Amino acid sequence: MIVLASPSPETLSRWEWALHGLGPLRMIDNADAVRACLLRERPQILLLDLDLPGTDNPKSLVYLRNLSPATPIVVLSRPITEQMELEIFKMGVQGYCSRDIDPQLLKRVVIAVQLGELWIRRSLMSRLLNELGVRFKGAEHAERAVFGRLAFLTAREHEIAALVGRGGSNKQIARQLDITERTVKAHLTEIFRKLGIADRLKLALLLAGRNNS
Repeated sequence: MIVLASPSPETLSRWEWALHGLGPLRMIDNADAVRACLLRERPQILLLDLDLPGTDNPKSLVYLRNLSPATPIVVLSRPITEQMELEIFKMGVQGYCSRDIDPQLLKRVVIAVQLGELWIRRSLMSRLLNELGVRFKGAEHAERAVFGRLAFLTAREHEIAALVGRGGSNKQIARQLDITERTVKAHLTEIFRKLGIADRLKLALLLAGRNNS
């Protein structure tokens, strides 16, 4: 199930039309219903309008993430500053775009995030890694065991992990290695399992921490 959350019926209708055919869609117009849905139904993905009352601050985003950690959140809003966009990603969301995004592009965003990718401007990715890297390095003791697990990756998994660490998308990695995107996704699933991590951002931070240690 893909959950669309916005206080605007017009916005919900536009998103519903854009995502038709991707799977079951559920439209929600209040924060309490969003929280209940995350807790009980564990949807595949949540598209969240920042204008939805009760979900429009960093603490609320963290709370939503904790209700269903496996549910990726894509935030949509009116134009915001780069710093605010960075703050949103630091709260654990996996995508950000304009609320009035082109319908075809919105479909691409959802598909990419469902495949485990981050939807973030490339110009912000290095800043995000740098800012989160400071926090990451402060947890040296907790991460030591994860570093050790890197030795259990196969040569191909090491190759794919390195490309993720440099900001490569599944599509770019597939093209560079002459394999399918499905194969890249399968390798990433195995990498995440072996390392005990949840997503590619954590993998990029892990590699950054190792390279700078």
